Amino acid sequence: MRKYTPKDNVQKRAYYTDRFHVVPSVPKQAVSSDEIFAQQLAAVEAEITVIDSFIQLGQMVMEVKPEDNYRTIEILKDQCDYAMLSEMSAVDYLARDGKFEVFYQLLNLKERKRMRVICRVEKGYAVESVVPLYKSANFSEREMFDMFGIVANNHPFMKRIIMPDDWEGHPLLKTYPLHGDEFAAWYEVDKIFGKEAREAIGPEIRDQAQIHRYDTKRFSRVGHEVPFGADISAGEPETPIEYSETFLVNYNKSQKQLDKRK
Repeated sequence: MRKYTPKDNVQKRAYYTDRFHVVPSVPKQAVSSDEIFAQQLAAVEAEITVIDSFIQLGQMVMEVKPEDNYRTIEILKDQCDYAMLSEMSAVDYLARDGKFEVFYQLLNLKERKRMRVICRVEKGYAVESVVPLYKSANFSEREMFDMFGIVANNHPFMKRIIMPDDWEGHPLLKTYPLHGDEFAAWYEVDKIFGKEAREAIGPEIRDQAQIHRYDTKRFSRVGHEVPFGADISAGEPETPIEYSETFLVNYNKSQKQLDKRK
């Protein structure tokens, strides 16, 4: 039987981290210190319950309930001139408090203001899609579902966008192993050759510790090309690198100048 490995915390931790070190937080300012942000906050609070709000690094951060995400962003777009959704995704805080942080980064081109709307979502819960408001949210919400498993209700095409459709797990979760789990190690073998070839081929090697400098089968060696599988433990030949010459740029001349500087 294969040895069980706990998957509650599989991320690498820096060995040099001081356990008494506390990362300093960025200073926060009251929303009332900015007249424009104060008016925008009042417009949202007229209809939505705002959990928290502050100004940080020149932008306003507003936390609302997950069920109010669509209406909040609709107010900011229609009444506060936030015409662009520049970015949206999520952050995995499940180990800390059992929730995701879904964020929407908005841009007001008219008044040159940035707004960050966040909502805390429990695992297994969904948020409302904002694609009807911003078309740029289409791929972002699909990526959020693909990487974190957070579903956007009423999305026009809710499916994976990066990983294959039959992939198991969500790679950006902090509980997902850095080199992939057992499913990832056998995925290509099963797809190309079938599960019956597992014993003959073996799993995909994903451990960086097994990569050594004398491997001439899996890696290209620019400037030190050798035949496939050649033994270079006693030394490797150096192959001159030739660059193309055009009427605009002579890359060979540039390389000679770099060699002189060295």
